[in-house]
Amino acid sequence: MKVVKFGGSSVASASQYKKVAAILAADPERKAVVVSAPGKRHEGDTKTTDLLIRLAESVDDKSFNEEAFQAVTARYRDIVEDLELDVSLMTEVEAHLHEVISFYRHSKDRLLDGLKASGEDLNAKVMTAYLKSLGREVTYVSPRKAGMIVTDEPGNAQILPEAYPEIAKLRDHPGLLVIPGFFGYSYEGNIVTFPRGGSDITGSIIAAGLDATEYENFTDVDSIYCVSPKMVQQPRELKELTYREMRELAYSGFSVFHDEALQPVVQKRIPVCVKNTNRPEAPGTRIVHERKLDGRPVIGIASDEGFCSINITKYLMNRELGFGRKLLAILEDEGISYEHTPSGIDNMSVILRDHQLYNGQEKRVLDRIRKELKVDDLYVERDLAMIMVVGEGMNQTVGIASKATTALAEAGANIKMINQGSSEVSMMFGVNVKDVKRAVQSLYRIYFPVKETV
Repeated sequence: MKVVKFGGSSVASASQYKKVAAILAADPERKAVVVSAPGKRHEGDTKTTDLLIRLAESVDDKSFNEEAFQAVTARYRDIVEDLELDVSLMTEVEAHLHEVISFYRHSKDRLLDGLKASGEDLNAKVMTAYLKSLGREVTYVSPRKAGMIVTDEPGNAQILPEAYPEIAKLRDHPGLLVIPGFFGYSYEGNIVTFPRGGSDITGSIIAAGLDATEYENFTDVDSIYCVSPKMVQQPRELKELTYREMRELAYSGFSVFHDEALQPVVQKRIPVCVKNTNRPEAPGTRIVHERKLDGRPVIGIASDEGFCSINITKYLMNRELGFGRKLLAILEDEGISYEHTPSGIDNMSVILRDHQLYNGQEKRVLDRIRKELKVDDLYVERDLAMIMVVGEGMNQTVGIASKATTALAEAGANIKMINQGSSEVSMMFGVNVKDVKRAVQSLYRIYFPVKETV
C-alpha cells in the first residue's frame, strides 16, 4: 500500500488533474491520496490558499469582500467546467465557504484556519468527483472521519498519538481514498491547520497510520537537488538521502519538503519518494533510514535568511551556575523559541528567527537580560543567514570544515558563527545576508567540482 500526496502545482488545473488520474491508474498499490489546494497555474498566478487568506481578512461582523469570494470560487469553477463535471459541485463549494464564514466570523484565528483548510477540503471533493467520473471506486474521506485528531492551536496543529489507531482503520476501506491535506480536527470540534506546507505533514501522518510501504510526494521537480536551483544553475540531482539529511536541508530552506513532515514516517521507517507529476517516469529522489555513502561525504548545501543573534558577554560566565538556563528561561517567558546557542567561556550567542523580536519584544528581552543576568556586554546582530552543509559521511572524512572555511573566504563572506551538532551530520555557518548567494556558490564548487548525478 502506498500513500500519495499531490502538491498545489500538481492539482492547479484540469490538465494537472488528468495527470494525477493517470499516475493513480498506473499503480494499483496507490491506495490513499492526499491533495493540496490548487496552486499556481503559471508564473504570476496566485495560490488558492493566498486567495482564501485575502477572503478571511475581508470578513467582518456583517459582510465580506464579494470580489475576494468570487476569486476563490473561480479557481474551482475553472477546474469543474474544464473537466466537464456536474456544475452542482459549485453550489457545494459556495455553500461550504459561506458556512465556514458564518460559523467562525467572530474569531479571526478560527476563521483563518477554517478558510485555509477549505482550499484542500474542496479540492479533495472535486478530485473525488473527477475520479468517479472516470469509473474509479473512490471515496472522499474528511480528516474528521479519517481520525486526524490534533491539538487545538490555530495555525500550528500537532497530531495526537491517539489519531494513529483511528487512521489505521482506513486500511480496510475498499477502493481509492481521497483525503484533504493541511488540517485536522481538535477534540473541541474545531478545524485546525498545520503550519504552512502542512499537506506534506498530512501525507506523512496518513502513511504512518496506514503503515504504508511507501509515501510518494508528487511535486513539480524531477528530484531533490543538492543545492537550490535559485543559487546554482543545473545543480546535481540526488537519487537518495537519509531522513536526517533531509531534515537538516528542509530546516535550512529546502522548500521541496516541509521540515516537520518527516517525523511520522521516520518513526515507522517508511521510505519517501519525491517525484514529478509532469514527468512521473523520472525516478525521483528516495528518502530512507540509511543509505550507502559511496564516498561522498557532503550531499547537500542549504541556506535560509531571516535570523538574528543576541550576543552576550560576561566575565567568568563559565563559572556561573545556571547562566544558560536563566537566559533561556527569559526567552521562554517572552514566548520566544531559539534555534542555536553557540558559546565560549565568557560569551554566548542565541540565534533566533528575526520576526520574534518585533513589536517591542527586543527591548523587553534585552532589559531583562541586563537586569537579571548582570552581563558585561549585550547587543543584537541582524541580517544573518544560516548556511548548512549536510552529509552522513562528514564525520568519517578529514578536512570537511577546512574546505568550507576556504570556500567562504574565497567568496569574501565573513563567518559570524560556526556550529556543528554532535551527530556530525551537518555544519552550520552564519554569514551576512548580502553574502549568502556567493557563499553557497563557492561551497558548491568546492564540494561538487564535477557535475554528476548522486
